[in-house]
Amino acid sequence: MADQYVQNPVGAEPPVLPALRWDEPPEGPVLVLLDQTRLPVEEVELVCTDVPALVRAIQTLAVRGAPLLGIAGAYGVALAAVRGYDVEEAVGLLEQARPTAVNLGYGVRQAAAAYRAAAEKGADAEQAGQAALAAAKALHQEDAAASARMAEHGLVLLDELLPGGGHRILTHCNTGALVSGGEGTAFAVALTAHRAGRLRRLWVDETRPLLQGSRLTAYEAARGGMPYTLLTDNAAGSLFAAGEVDAVLIGADRIAADGSVANKVGSYPLAVLAKYHHVPFIVVAPTTTVDLSTPDGASIEVEQRPGQEVTEVTAPQIAAAGGGVSGGLPVAPLGTQAYNPAFDVTPPELVTAIVTEQGALSPVTGGGIAELCARSRQVTIS
Repeated sequence: MADQYVQNPVGAEPPVLPALRWDEPPEGPVLVLLDQTRLPVEEVELVCTDVPALVRAIQTLAVRGAPLLGIAGAYGVALAAVRGYDVEEAVGLLEQARPTAVNLGYGVRQAAAAYRAAAEKGADAEQAGQAALAAAKALHQEDAAASARMAEHGLVLLDELLPGGGHRILTHCNTGALVSGGEGTAFAVALTAHRAGRLRRLWVDETRPLLQGSRLTAYEAARGGMPYTLLTDNAAGSLFAAGEVDAVLIGADRIAADGSVANKVGSYPLAVLAKYHHVPFIVVAPTTTVDLSTPDGASIEVEQRPGQEVTEVTAPQIAAAGGGVSGGLPVAPLGTQAYNPAFDVTPPELVTAIVTEQGALSPVTGGGIAELCARSRQVTIS
């Protein structure tokens, strides 16, 4: 079950709401999500009291972004456990909510493993639930720490590749605090560059069809006081041709064992443009986004979204104005078929570097990916 808490319309610059938080009101524990489908018009929180509500929030993109999906998945298992629902059923529902983002399954498995381990040691249901919750909170904290380290490593890499500062960075989709336990992945690098006085311009792709760039990245950039400019996705080529892009920074939803990167659809064309124009193409993602069980890009399952997202324009401002409509402005004839993959895959030879909390990998190779993951496991174990 999901309820809504409606906050003030965006504009008065209130404190930024967290993308996700665990709360324990008198009526019982809940998972509270900032509904990203309503941004930038208003900040609305969804209150999930059970896993089906969380699954709906994931599938409708009220909560999204690879690292945050992992955190949400872990909290979802904890929510089922502490409220006395069937934990194994919850695990199955959550793991299948979206197929491409590997972090979702990772977070679910982390919390489920903690729950099962506690139960095997004789813990009662309440104690096992608290173990799952502790695992979710630990993952949340680990992601925030990873975000900070990625930002540092990313800025060092930018300064090495582009000495002199004044970076003009092109980004796609949304990779900030709305997708992370911290300040994000690729966006966090740009934000750190801004704070260091080395960001000249952040170019923000609108990111069709659901406009995560214009609705969410521009929202975060404005809040951060960053110099940014919004562009249509198909205008990126003219920016490259004019010499206005120094680097491309994107996130990732899954990185295969060979270094192939699945990210929001539209990322691959940017990689091709960057290669032709000799511009660094940098992927920023935590090591939890690497899936060594997926051997290459062709093995990545790409989620296909409803065609309605392409044939209609989502307009959250209509709902915010009380019009009783949740979007759905037709932009194509009735009955038009639409091709709407949520992601595309960029091969490793087009990726200049992958930046993780363990540092930057360049060139991107299968051996390097395996070494990064091994290093990450050693740090976690220690």
